Amino acid sequence: MATDTIELSIGGMTCASCAARIERKLNKLDGVEASVNYATEKARVSYAGDLTPADLVKVVEDTGYTAELPAATTEQPEHDPTRTLRQRLITSAVLSTPVVAFAMVPALQFTYWQWLSLALAGPVVTYAAWPFHKAAWTNLRHGAATMDTLISLGVGSAFLWSLYALFLGTAGTPGMTHGFTFTIERTSGTGNIYLEVAAGVTTFILAGRYFEARSKRRAGAALTALLELGAKDVAVIRDGREVRIPTDELVPGDRFVVRPGEKIATDGVVREGGSAVDASMLTGESVPVEVRPGDPVAGATVNAGGRLVVEATRIGSDTQLAQMARLVEQAQNGKAEVQRLADRISAVFVPIVIALAVGTLGFWLGTGGGAGAAFTAAVAVLIIACPCALGLATPTALLVGTGRGAQLGILIKGPEVLESTRRVDTVVLDKTGTVTTGRMSLVSVHTAEGETEDEVLELAGALEAASEHPIARAIVAAAGEVPQVEDFQNVEGLGVQGVVNAHAVLVGRERLLDDWSVQLGEDLREAKEAAERQGRTAVLVAWDGKARGVLVVADTVKPTSKEAVEGLRRLGLRPVLLTGDNRAAAEAVAAEVGITEVVAEVLPADKVDVVKRLQDEGRVVAMAGDGVNDAAALAQADLGLAMGTGTDVAIEASDLTLVRGDLRAAVDAIRLARRTLTTIKGNLFWAFAYNVAALPLAALGLLNPMIAGGAMALSSVFVVSNSLRLRAFR
Repeated sequence: MATDTIELSIGGMTCASCAARIERKLNKLDGVEASVNYATEKARVSYAGDLTPADLVKVVEDTGYTAELPAATTEQPEHDPTRTLRQRLITSAVLSTPVVAFAMVPALQFTYWQWLSLALAGPVVTYAAWPFHKAAWTNLRHGAATMDTLISLGVGSAFLWSLYALFLGTAGTPGMTHGFTFTIERTSGTGNIYLEVAAGVTTFILAGRYFEARSKRRAGAALTALLELGAKDVAVIRDGREVRIPTDELVPGDRFVVRPGEKIATDGVVREGGSAVDASMLTGESVPVEVRPGDPVAGATVNAGGRLVVEATRIGSDTQLAQMARLVEQAQNGKAEVQRLADRISAVFVPIVIALAVGTLGFWLGTGGGAGAAFTAAVAVLIIACPCALGLATPTALLVGTGRGAQLGILIKGPEVLESTRRVDTVVLDKTGTVTTGRMSLVSVHTAEGETEDEVLELAGALEAASEHPIARAIVAAAGEVPQVEDFQNVEGLGVQGVVNAHAVLVGRERLLDDWSVQLGEDLREAKEAAERQGRTAVLVAWDGKARGVLVVADTVKPTSKEAVEGLRRLGLRPVLLTGDNRAAAEAVAAEVGITEVVAEVLPADKVDVVKRLQDEGRVVAMAGDGVNDAAALAQADLGLAMGTGTDVAIEASDLTLVRGDLRAAVDAIRLARRTLTTIKGNLFWAFAYNVAALPLAALGLLNPMIAGGAMALSSVFVVSNSLRLRAFR
């Protein structure tokens, strides 16, 4: 049966359990396989049979969320989705501050303070907390409970009880104050208001949601960054003349010119000229690829050498770059979103609290305790269960942890990153630019008998100074000051030749020397073959009819990489080296840094497959990379680590960014993330522990507002101070 795949934009999700609910509903349909990503707010659905996209949209809408077909979402939304959340947060913070201050500081309690508190708390509980109430209602309709249910329940009951106490109880009388007595005694509760609980909880939890929404918004930026890498305009040959047109006006069969240093506009085949093309962005190969007429080239790669005329073969969404963008998006969509810990706890905690509140009400009414005392005790149970500290538990630890990370050159994207970090057992390291510098440099000089290294370097450097090739630049950098060259000539794909200090000099491949009937001596041939066995590039130097030296050029290992690999092993991680480069070069680098597992000669799409294969073996995979070619694999991995010295696309697709580009920061990042997660879990434990400890008092009707407020304040102070300990992370 033929299946179609569609991507829906989902609206109205407030937590990871919303995504799980939509996924469950879609997967119940015959022939449907759905994956819903809370971070990107997208659902990827494969469906067969008589179903239509409209049917899928209806299922999502019946579940209580919104869904839009791709056609409706091709335009980028003008508005910032975090804007309304920011407005609610600001409103809530401004209005809540005086409400909390009045309740906590008796000196501020003037004659009608309780009524001013009500006027200020009203908009907070209705307008600012609206997303929580709406989500709680949606959850209720589907028989589920999440943190939203708990917040809505606590905020609502605190506010409604305060209204009852103000209008029907004694709390509204002029001159009423909240006394600071820590007595445990039964009260009717009609003189107590809990407006600070309703307002404070709303503000804290909105702040957490706002910071989370901001990091979520960046999830789609990887694709935008990727598609912006291509050339914007191109010089097309029309009627024998060059005409500059926007790249999206190209059609297959058009011939266009690419000058040295320019990006190739789209995928095509070289028709005229020869050059070296730097394709490292797409393939990860550190050595530029030599191309001549008939060779294929990819869009967005850079022409490093001569002038090329290319015939366009694939444009738009068919190009390699567009395919990579799709790979990144699929990897982001397929990434299992870690269920938020607070939601998991709430799913158990909420039903227990509601049952306890109902039980308390029934017990007091059944034992003749009076309706006033019964309702006071039941509402006290709901109020004390509202976790003020829970709203602070994750955001404060994240804020301190991410702040400390930034000081150490580590940028952490969001809370779900930390959960992945704890479980990681395998780390896949891209070679070029991550373990190595990503730049060619001179590794060694071998000379024929009777020649000096300085002279070989000087004459080779003089010729290479006139070339733009990256290998040439490495030789020139090592040679330093060089003499002038005469009769310089670039021999396409073979090397360069010219006259330096009255010597006829050749620098390049063995075929160039063969063309001039220059033979390699046995010692130089050995040096050349040894270099090639290690995957390095051997450049031959000859003058006046004789081979004089071999210059060995390679992408060198970063000085800190060996230490970093040892650090990763100490954390219990298994390192794997992954590269598009040839196996010999990969194994030489792996041996140098102490890695035994090597996967070489892989295409960008295959990098994703390597990560998937490791995941299928039951491993939790971290991936460190720096190039566009790593972006999809970074998004697929359970934890993506991007080198800050790499491309924007890799950084956007990753979970953690290592600003320094030093792999040792990956060791620090994993340690810091694990420590932050431990802190969050400790915070959540204490946030609930205070509430759980006070619940029996509330059920027994022994809870006065001071104890409730005190427990709230104490749990919040504990959570904040526990989070601040992360500042000492070394």
